[in-house]
Amino acid sequence: MKLAQFLMDIYERLYGTYGPQYWWPATTKFEIVLGAILTQNTAWENVKRALENLRGANCVTPLAIREISVERLSLLIRPSGYFNSKAKKLKAFADYLALYNDEIGSWSTRDPKELRSELLKIYGIGPETADDIVLYVAELPSFVIDTYTRRIIGRLGIEPISDTYDSYQSLFEDNLPHQSRLYNEYHALLDFHAKVTCMKRKPICTQCCLRDLCVTGKS
Repeated sequence: MKLAQFLMDIYERLYGTYGPQYWWPATTKFEIVLGAILTQNTAWENVKRALENLRGANCVTPLAIREISVERLSLLIRPSGYFNSKAKKLKAFADYLALYNDEIGSWSTRDPKELRSELLKIYGIGPETADDIVLYVAELPSFVIDTYTRRIIGRLGIEPISDTYDSYQSLFEDNLPHQSRLYNEYHALLDFHAKVTCMKRKPICTQCCLRDLCVTGKS
């Protein structure tokens, strides 16, 4: 089976099993940016508490992030962990948005690779966070790679050219249609599958919709 067909088979099985995931949970596009930065190295439950603090302090706009002191911002996002560093990252991103008059909607007409490259130059924005923003905020096709995706791909016996973020991303982007909706749903489904079935320590292989495709779960 060709890789493109194999990847679509995985997607169709996951979608058929779990249905649409309705990602990303947020009220505004800027809250998605906040969440993408705050979720670095922490669980989403911690991010939700930090976002609730920001909402309670009316600090969920780029202008509010720019005007608040870094010390106060750090306290508000403390539940997300690494709060001093993340406060600086949020401020750096808010400063970047000022170049666009805080009009995130203007990104929708950008070339996704050019926007991604621009985002990577901002303090604290790595490949995964940049792709989260390109995909879920700008709604442009940029496949997000995380530890869940790596785990599932590895267990299915798919090997990228090298063990790098870009190589994993190329597996998907070189073999799937460049459609933001597809990338959005695929990434969300992989994450959900990794959390409820293909867990790190004790995967539930007997209930896995990908079992007959998997080189590690057959028995």
